[in-house]
Amino acid sequence: MNNYCIIMAGGIGSRFWPLSKDNYPKQFLDILGTGKSFIQSTYERFHPVIPDGNFLVVTNAAYKELVLEQLPMLRPDQVLCEPARRNTAPCIAYACYRIKSQCDDANIVVTPADHLVTNEVEFQRIIRMGFDFLNEHQQALMTIGIKPSRPETGYGYIQVKKTEDRRQKTEVEKVISFKEKPNHETALKFVEEGNYFWNSGIFLWTLKGILNAFGRDLPDMVKLFDEGNGKFGTDEEQAFINQRFLDCQNISIDYGIMEKSPDTYTIPADFGWSDIGTWGSLFTHAKKDESGNALRGKVVSVDNKNTIINIEEGTEAVVEGLEDYLVAYRDHSLLVCRLYDEQQIKVWIEGLK
Repeated sequence: MNNYCIIMAGGIGSRFWPLSKDNYPKQFLDILGTGKSFIQSTYERFHPVIPDGNFLVVTNAAYKELVLEQLPMLRPDQVLCEPARRNTAPCIAYACYRIKSQCDDANIVVTPADHLVTNEVEFQRIIRMGFDFLNEHQQALMTIGIKPSRPETGYGYIQVKKTEDRRQKTEVEKVISFKEKPNHETALKFVEEGNYFWNSGIFLWTLKGILNAFGRDLPDMVKLFDEGNGKFGTDEEQAFINQRFLDCQNISIDYGIMEKSPDTYTIPADFGWSDIGTWGSLFTHAKKDESGNALRGKVVSVDNKNTIINIEEGTEAVVEGLEDYLVAYRDHSLLVCRLYDEQQIKVWIEGLK
């Protein structure tokens, strides 16, 4: 009963425009066609390990009703509303102070709301292993590392000690360093070395361990949240957050704490993980026709190859003669671009504002 899960669900997923927009972002969409949104799948993945009452979803106030609509098993007070986006460190600090008001010996797992996991049984085994490790190592900060299947340049990497035979490794390993997103040549080297893993952005720690780390590495943030002691979990909480959250430093948990900690560990895992952060990653996991096209909606595809065509329900499209393209339509917005130019989407949509 002292296992808690923090689901971070405040992003807008702008790289998935026009499907993901401010008013209905990616985490609430069924982009993969599974019948469930990302946030619903995330909740179900953790439910065997976490009691219903121990979930917290941190999101924007504009999405609170969406969260409760899609996760009706949660109480309204389990949805924490940020008044502004301040990256992951303030988001996690806020949730931890709420947990502190309820349970001062909590074990916590933190996850984004929009990841894909295909082997949930293995995923749950890894999470339980992490909690077991924390029972013996109260100050440890853990992250889940993913065994790389390719030289991916879109993920950060975690370095662990190199051994002559990776079969001799332990399941929990000390982190030597965190590496930024590499170029292709460096990513290829990481994969060949065998002691580098993708950083999944899924974290585990004890409440005491992470609060000690905040106090050591982000003391100003701790001082700010300490002003709210006695208000968390009460009717005064939201007013305090609305007033003081904006003063938090805009910094990620990786930069702010994980990369500085002397007591960081990882569990190298393989449970069919992807962050589905781009159209290209969606294309990798989508079902395709005989010509390699990923089609969604009422579409007539003529002589297209290796192309994504995603059309919202209630509309129709005929697309002819494209190769390695992306065509997406939702809510009166249309995107047509080459798949390899998708990194420019965030830049392009700024031109619409």
